[in-house]
Amino acid sequence: MLHFLEPLVIIKTLGLFGVFAIVFAESGLFFGFFLPGDSLLFTAGFLASQGFFPIGWLSLGCFIAAVLGDSVGYAFGRRVGIKLFTREDSVFFHKAHIARAQLFYEKYGKKAIILGRFIPVVRTFVPIVAGIGSMPYKIFIRSNILGGALWALGMTLGGYWLGTLVPSVDKYLLPIIFLIIIVSFVPIIREYLKSRRSKEL
Repeated sequence: MLHFLEPLVIIKTLGLFGVFAIVFAESGLFFGFFLPGDSLLFTAGFLASQGFFPIGWLSLGCFIAAVLGDSVGYAFGRRVGIKLFTREDSVFFHKAHIARAQLFYEKYGKKAIILGRFIPVVRTFVPIVAGIGSMPYKIFIRSNILGGALWALGMTLGGYWLGTLVPSVDKYLLPIIFLIIIVSFVPIIREYLKSRRSKEL
């Protein structure tokens, strides 16, 4: 991971509102897919246990930022729609990410909004695809709120809980973050291998 994208560097440089901004961007702005979501929330929760900032404000702010980010992504998909598929690839945009999120959305339906929260890249593009597919907003917002709560509250409170439970857990923070990153990419790798096998058959 690039040094400036490391969770500890981000949090110490940008502070609490910087965390909120990144959660918002990664949740629904198509250029936010490369930002660290899971590891950032977990690390922020851990630092809250060490007194960096209040866990209540952290968890609530991340939840609101996640829900708002997904809502903006949905609105963007509704407005721009199919034009995204004719857009040229760039550093911040790849049609393959949209296609992957679309397959995920087709497979899981409204559950994709909740499940996609826990999968990097897919997390950013699923709300956009939901907007493209004209998912009814009432259904979308319910799934968005539930998914945002499970992800934002679960990650921050998990980091906070571990920080208060394990003595000198800061010694193990980097390996834990690395493990979270690896685990979060397992579903993407599994889907990729599955698609490779289906093409070979």
